[in-house]
Amino acid sequence: MHICKKKCNFAAFLLNKDMKTFIYSDSTIAFVTAAAQTCLLIEKAGEHEREEWREQMLRLLPVLYLRTRLLDKEETILEEEPQRFVTEEDYNIALIGMRELLGSDDAYLDVFVDRGIYTDEVQTAYISEGLADIYQELKDMAAAFQTGQEAIMHDAVVLCHESFEASWGQKVPAVMRALHEMGEMKDER
Repeated sequence: MHICKKKCNFAAFLLNKDMKTFIYSDSTIAFVTAAAQTCLLIEKAGEHEREEWREQMLRLLPVLYLRTRLLDKEETILEEEPQRFVTEEDYNIALIGMRELLGSDDAYLDVFVDRGIYTDEVQTAYISEGLADIYQELKDMAAAFQTGQEAIMHDAVVLCHESFEASWGQKVPAVMRALHEMGEMKDER
């Protein structure tokens, strides 16, 4: 029955103009644009001065968060998930580039939150890891979006939005807080 639902959804997608317009809506285009800009800034971390990169990231991350929140909730239409494009090597290149740029400012203390339940446990987290995790989701979506195949584009955006709700959406404000504090520490020195 699950497969029939997906096939019926795909047929509805092909015939329903409203479903097709989701991928060309202003909110989806704005989201994809913010995602692409974020990926580019992460990939080019080594080409920036640390403070310039931090400032650009602090301006971009709230936009990315807002653009993702403004996406309409949709369901996937294909039976299989879109192809993953980011390799482990791609992930590690992005991670290392940010680690080298941030140096000792990469680490920050964070309180783990699971389903809204705070613990007393303080953990060391890393800006680079949070951003690399976000990068992987965004880059996979952006690469699928670039295929030009509307059903794949649709599902890639839907799955990225679902992943935002489940995981990487929490990382955005955590990383923003750490980047903000990084500037505060610099001002105190």
